[in-house]
This record gives sequence, structure tokens and C-alpha cells, in this order.
Amino acid sequence: MDPDDNVCLCFRVSLRKIRTYLAVENPPVASLISECLSAGTGCMWCVPFLKHLHAQHLKSETPDLNISPERYAQERLTYHDTGTRNPEVVEQVAPESAPARAPDAGSGPAPLPEGGAGGGFNPPP
Repeated sequence: MDPDDNVCLCFRVSLRKIRTYLAVENPPVASLISECLSAGTGCMWCVPFLKHLHAQHLKSETPDLNISPERYAQERLTYHDTGTRNPEVVEQVAPESAPARAPDAGSGPAPLPEGGAGGGFNPPP
């Protein structure tokens, strides 16, 4: 994306504005981008991409999205129609925010956390 392309299409928040906010404010969590700029508070399409930009900033990389603005806007329209993001696009553009892949069928169930299914909560005897 070019710096003047919008990441948040609902509120027209550009990549440049997000980069500037990250550089000046150095927020510890991605949600502060939304709190300050309102990005990600409309249709929610851009939330995983905001998280990705924040992760890049934390690694001292230049925040960027490797997608054309035309495809980004088209994928958003599909998201509006279906209510789901294309996982391939999220994984390609924002790998830190992509949903975890399910384990292989042969690997069996994931082990329970210590303390059982309640994550350490044990009801009284």
C-alpha cells in the first residue's frame, strides 16, 4: 500500500496517519490505534491489519500492508457480504493476525491446561 491509501475505509484512516501515530505515540497495544484514530471501530474489517501494522512497529519495521488498495477494498466488500474475512488474504497480508490453523487430524486433541478443562479452576468438594 502507498502511505496515502486508507487502511480503515470506514473512517478514512490512511497508512501514513497510522505510521505517524505509531512513531509518535509508540502504543504498547494495537487497540490504542483504534482508541486514538477510530480505525477498526466501524465494520471491523481492518482490525487484523491494524494488529499487523502494530506488530511490525514493535519489531522496528516500517509498518506496511502488502496488498493493492483495489484488492483490499474488494476483499472488504466480500467481508461485508459474507461476514467473514478471506483467511488466505489475512494470512498473506497480516500473518501475525491470521487465525491459528487446526492441528492435523492424526495429532489427537490438544492437551488440557494444568488443572483440567477449567484452566486451573476446581469447584469446591
